[in-house]
Amino acid sequence: MSPIPNPSTSRKSSAGNMKRLVLILVIALLGCFAGKAQTVYSCKYKSDADVKVYVAQYKSDADLVVYKCNYKSDAQGNKGLWYFVDYKSDAKKKIYFVDYKSDADIVIYFSTYKSDAGWRNNSKRYKME
Repeated sequence: MSPIPNPSTSRKSSAGNMKRLVLILVIALLGCFAGKAQTVYSCKYKSDADVKVYVAQYKSDADLVVYKCNYKSDAQGNKGLWYFVDYKSDAKKKIYFVDYKSDADIVIYFSTYKSDAGWRNNSKRYKME
């Protein structure tokens, strides 16, 4: 005869499994959000860049208004909050600053206010994702 399973033991093990599952999901979600930071590296050569960028003098000319963050944790998502990194391998996007607007993939304007940051031309948003 096989032993009769103890219901209280099976509940404990399923509760333990549920806790582990929730912990794994939380860690996975945190990893997803951490990977969304808009970290940027400024390349010396156009051929190394993912995106060519022109800096406009006026906000009205820009596709994207950018705020340069002082901390990596402030640069969340594709919202124009950029954190410049020192190493190419640490960047989500590698950019090259061009001299002419016609050479650029996107036109940006650097703002001194974090609240100004954001896309003005959503059709080019995919270039920084």
